[in-house]
Amino acid sequence: MAYAEKVYKVRNGKQTKQYTWRACYKKPDGSKGTEPGFETKRLAEDYGNQQEALMKMYRWVDPERAQTPFGKWAREWMASRAPRGQTVTTRWDRLDTHILPRWDHTPLISITWFDAEAWANSVSLTHDDSTASQCLTLMSQIMTGAVDAGRILVNPLAGRRRSRPAAVRERIQQKAIKRAEGEARWADPERLLRVARRLGPLDGTHLITTAFAGPRWGEGLALRKDSLGERKEPHGGGFFTCPVLRVREEVAEYQTRDPATGKKGPMFFGLEPLKTDGSLRDVDLPPFLHFLTLAQIARLPDKVAWLFCTRSGKWWRNSNFGRQVMRPGCDGREALEKSKGHRAREAWEPIIPGLTMDLLRHTHDTYQAQLDVAEPLQFEQAGHRRAGIKAVYQHPTPDMRIHRLNGLQEIFERAMRNLGWDRIWEGTEMISGISPKRSLWPGVSGLRSRSIA
Repeated sequence: MAYAEKVYKVRNGKQTKQYTWRACYKKPDGSKGTEPGFETKRLAEDYGNQQEALMKMYRWVDPERAQTPFGKWAREWMASRAPRGQTVTTRWDRLDTHILPRWDHTPLISITWFDAEAWANSVSLTHDDSTASQCLTLMSQIMTGAVDAGRILVNPLAGRRRSRPAAVRERIQQKAIKRAEGEARWADPERLLRVARRLGPLDGTHLITTAFAGPRWGEGLALRKDSLGERKEPHGGGFFTCPVLRVREEVAEYQTRDPATGKKGPMFFGLEPLKTDGSLRDVDLPPFLHFLTLAQIARLPDKVAWLFCTRSGKWWRNSNFGRQVMRPGCDGREALEKSKGHRAREAWEPIIPGLTMDLLRHTHDTYQAQLDVAEPLQFEQAGHRRAGIKAVYQHPTPDMRIHRLNGLQEIFERAMRNLGWDRIWEGTEMISGISPKRSLWPGVSGLRSRSIA
């Protein structure tokens, strides 16, 4: 039973006759809980009885724990999580740069959706709107952890949709207009092949594979020579077979962080497990891409294990690949005369300004949509996790796979006809140089058996 105690005021180190009341109640662990500052005994007793009633309903939160500063709890929450290294780094970047400067010393109980939304909109005025949304999402995750830990009763950020003021909407729209006018969103096959020819077989095959098979950047780097395999499924009284690229791991590159403190550590550049189970997949290859993959394997030295790599057989750094390969190949470059330290080089005109490897992955999914690839297969081949009950009940079939492969093959062949090419790179085997006896698609009706190089 809760009760009240007198608390006498002190002035100049001496107790006075003035007093307030302190509520006293029993905590779930048997210890004494108190809350001072009540003007009457009745108010103090009522408060204490309310706390004990909430305990009986399992809805009580210790007021002292609810006053925990957000920053202190955020560091405790981060230390208790063990996601992939890149995720830890991204979270700490958001905390250090945006969240903690504003919320570090704010008590958990004092955080409201009104204040958080207004702050996020202010971030949108100086940074990408997606950054503000990501910060709110991370804050909500941390606040949900506080609910689970019994520090607050509810998460005020959970399930809320941010409304953006006119200034933020105008900034978003201006960026969208600029992007639509000056940046690529996907690659049409003709210009893609022109870029691939310009870059040569080693890097050009990397671009074509990303556009027609859709591996993420890190997944593509982690493909080995022995990642080329075969799918075999019952079909039409026999078997459907097709070559596949097995996506099993990825190369990650990021600044490590101490999970508990966020202190920066050394750079990490190595193999990691895939981000989700849905990313673990076998990507079906159309005939032309299978042949290009075989040619890529054949041109690489035996000691090189990776399918797509630098001239020394190492993984590409993302920034280096963009600067040395994508930007000159897609955006063009100026001519240079021969001088000491470098060879002369010809000028390149722009072909697809702004194209990136991520947009080539967009290209793969865009091709799938253009071909009306069945949704179960679209999600599987892109490595996306499909939501809803249909993800449980619907599965890719050989006929779906044949439709997709024929469609991708036709996109490639049509682009080659439009360009008037019989081969992508001079000095390589002709496009139609595979005989039926070496068919990559044995015994499969309804799918072309002629391979393309």
